[in-house]
Amino acid sequence: FCSEGSKRAILYEFLENGSLDKFISSKRSSNMDWMALYRIALGVARGLQYLHHGCRTRIVHFDIKPHNVLLDDNLCPKVSDFGLAKLCKKKESILSLLDTRGTIRYIAPEVFSRMYGRVSHKSDVYSYGMLVLEMIGARN
Repeated sequence: FCSEGSKRAILYEFLENGSLDKFISSKRSSNMDWMALYRIALGVARGLQYLHHGCRTRIVHFDIKPHNVLLDDNLCPKVSDFGLAKLCKKKESILSLLDTRGTIRYIAPEVFSRMYGRVSHKSDVYSYGMLVLEMIGARN
């Protein structure tokens, strides 16, 4: 994190394997074993667990998808792009949103339409499930 006056920036390390999206659509992923995909999925889950329960203030990402997961040289995943994220107190289980956030293929039904329930950090878990399904589909 870097700030100067009112300007702020987040600096990321260079992650040479790029996004999970590009990685699973490349020929390299079709040669990957299931254990490597499992480790990537587990790493993303740990990242979400940290955002939801490990931080002093809960962070709900609202845009978990393969494009927003970056892979280092050891295929260790890093959750990125917090542009739609929302901070909330850990005691708050329900979030209020004025608009839909996220990418259509990955957003939880309750984020898209309130008639399906209340929005919470669990909406990221739904998106994570969609991410894992895409990983499995790319492997087959």
